[in-house]
Amino acid sequence: MNVLTSTDFKNLGERTQGKVRDIYTQSDKIILVTTDRHSSFDRIIAHIPHKGAVLNLTSAWWFKNTEHIVGNQVIAVPDPNVVVAKRAQPFLVEVVVRGYLTGVTDTSIWTNYQKGKRSFGGITLPDGMKKNMPLPRAIITPTTKAGHDENLELDEIVPRGLATPEQWDEMQRAALELFAFGQKHAAEKGFILVDTKYEFGLHDGKVILIDEVHTPDNSRYWLKDSYDSQLAKGEEPKAFDKEFLRIWFKENCDPYKDEVLPEAPADLVAELSRRYIEIYEKLTGETFIKDESGDIATRIDRNVAPYKI
Repeated sequence: MNVLTSTDFKNLGERTQGKVRDIYTQSDKIILVTTDRHSSFDRIIAHIPHKGAVLNLTSAWWFKNTEHIVGNQVIAVPDPNVVVAKRAQPFLVEVVVRGYLTGVTDTSIWTNYQKGKRSFGGITLPDGMKKNMPLPRAIITPTTKAGHDENLELDEIVPRGLATPEQWDEMQRAALELFAFGQKHAAEKGFILVDTKYEFGLHDGKVILIDEVHTPDNSRYWLKDSYDSQLAKGEEPKAFDKEFLRIWFKENCDPYKDEVLPEAPADLVAELSRRYIEIYEKLTGETFIKDESGDIATRIDRNVAPYKI
């Protein structure tokens, strides 16, 4: 299986490893290499062929098409797996925007609703709501940007020193506008953008969008046409994201506590790869070209050569 599990490029800057990306830091910019690592439950659970390239190209498309809403990190995309980005100071908060009552992780709105919580993102939900129902409006439910995500209230961000009032206002404005834009475009392509996560940074005194945008890794997508019938039957919506793999791990182990996880079934890995490619092609109108030519790292090393120091 030709997958990019990790990288170690020379003369590209100081290397740090995130959940999915390898980050090379230079004085004025960073080089983000998106690998095929698959993260859920705050850990790596699988490696998915072509995933890194699909994520990076999907994100690059959204960055380009949302510049009218908020500035972003992108300088160049020299390789399907790579973005060269401005070196911004990240805000240590993940701005999660949700449009539906769903999810299976500890921080998900459905998990907390089941536990009796009713107040989310400035609105109070009624009793008796069912999983996967739409929320009255899109809401922001921020979390800490740490090893293990922790839910935050909207009014905690400024007192905790995570942002100034003006910066937090700008992040919320941008997040809700990005989500509305994403939902509208997704609907035109036959999808529902259910929820997503935005990350922001400070660059030259301005709040800019960083990390990734509306990818099937940081967003939940459902098929629009079958949503109503699936909801009426009490069945899970047909998803084009990593939720089905999350559910498999939830059903076969305790992914938060078990030291060793079972290996993800090969058919699920192949299906997730196929779904990621399909949603990229449908959302962007581009054709994804699989690189089966050989070692992915060798190709990347060649394409990032102009950025070596």
